[in-house]
Amino acid sequence: MKFLFKEDFKSSIVLYLVALPLCLGIALASKAPIISGVIAGIIGGIIVGFFSGSHTSVSGPAAGLTIIVITGLKDLPDFQAFLLAVVLAGCFQFILSKLKAGVLGDFIPGAVISGMLVSIGLLLVLKQIPHALGYDFDFEGDEEFLQQDGKNTFTEIYYAILEVNWGAVLIALLSLLILIGWGSEKLAKYSFFRLIPSQLIVVILGIGLNTIYQDFFPEMALKGFHLSDVPMIDAETLSTWNFPDFNQIGNPIVWKLAITIAFVASIETLLSIQAGDKIDHHKRTTPANRELLAQGLGNITSGFLGGLPITSVIVRTSANVNAGAKTKLSAMLHGLFLLLSVLVLTPYINLIPKAALAAILIHVGYKLSKPSIFKEEYKRNFNRFVPFIITIIAILFTDLLIGIIVGILVSLCFILISNYKTSVMLYQDHSNYLLRFNKDVSFLNKINIKKILSTIPDNSHLLIDSTKADFVDTDIIEAVDDFITAANQRKIIISVKTTATKPESLFKTS
Repeated sequence: MKFLFKEDFKSSIVLYLVALPLCLGIALASKAPIISGVIAGIIGGIIVGFFSGSHTSVSGPAAGLTIIVITGLKDLPDFQAFLLAVVLAGCFQFILSKLKAGVLGDFIPGAVISGMLVSIGLLLVLKQIPHALGYDFDFEGDEEFLQQDGKNTFTEIYYAILEVNWGAVLIALLSLLILIGWGSEKLAKYSFFRLIPSQLIVVILGIGLNTIYQDFFPEMALKGFHLSDVPMIDAETLSTWNFPDFNQIGNPIVWKLAITIAFVASIETLLSIQAGDKIDHHKRTTPANRELLAQGLGNITSGFLGGLPITSVIVRTSANVNAGAKTKLSAMLHGLFLLLSVLVLTPYINLIPKAALAAILIHVGYKLSKPSIFKEEYKRNFNRFVPFIITIIAILFTDLLIGIIVGILVSLCFILISNYKTSVMLYQDHSNYLLRFNKDVSFLNKINIKKILSTIPDNSHLLIDSTKADFVDTDIIEAVDDFITAANQRKIIISVKTTATKPESLFKTS
């Protein structure tokens, strides 16, 4: 138990350093109070972490809900009405958990989950490159191709190169060297390198280098929006605290927004826990309905306390796993660290350069999308590899949810094609023919079956075997019956082998 706490404490520090800029960035992008993002991160860590059945999943504000939040704030009279929608969304998720809706996550193909993980990794690398170059105009945690600043994922990098900040570049490069070298076998022999997370050293290095810049190289110094900007909870903040406005309970826009948040947050959560279980080193399975319950309680609490909506987030979850987390204590501790940030640590946290945090996220992204993963997927089989690649491309050039939908549709197409090719087989031995139905034979196979039957020559014998078919569509039965009716004139002798009590109950016999 002592060993587990040590591992979880170490990973919680890493998780905190990853989650902090994302909480701030998503709140900023959502045009909501900055503190609301941190509140959501705190609740996602402590409350959801406590009630969740996952050992690795981490929750907080998600980029996938940004547009929904922006739209909701435009349509509703104030932020307090929006908070009521968050509370109601949590209630809906609670109901979904009782209706066992978590089973929906099991219908997501493995190729799509793998593609989502890799695309998130690539997005982390691509989206953090500008921050590593000192170009901090896009919000942290952005997952969409078309950005709010009018640029896209690739043009943002182009403009960052044009306006490169060498102070940020030096911090980012040295940080990446530390992150890569820290895990080497040579250094792993020393207890210091096993006990102290490299991400913490990166943050200390970033603060130290920037202090040197300020004293000796002021033209390279990072300040203002190039540094973290965590709000502090003080007496003034408490006096203007936001709570849900229950007078808006009769507003239909509140209910519509609540349903939308509940649906999207639940889908993203189910996707995230599926992906989290996939990369969990211990291959543990998260109870999906319990996760929906935990998310519901989290959103109810977040709404009551003035926070943004919460989902399970794969970026934080993957960072948690890669940092060596063993239990959900890591997620809960990171929530506690977020709370300490806004209570007592704000002056110190706001010294951290975004370039250092960008290096940490780039390192996480690389681990999710390294080339060996592509090689492994390619070796599996073609029908899996194509949906995997298309999911990645779709997410990179749209957003997470649209990319997932595209990936699922492509996977379904390959399933249908595979079933189309293998569900009906024709074998020949001289003038004897065997038409065998395998698995499910649907209306999609009708054209193929009619084409096969048209090749049966006159004066032959045909055996139709449907014993291996789990389902035969009525359209197929009609097509075969039509052939049987015409077979007498062509002197084709037809036999039927079926699991039905009476053969004629499935196909007519000549």
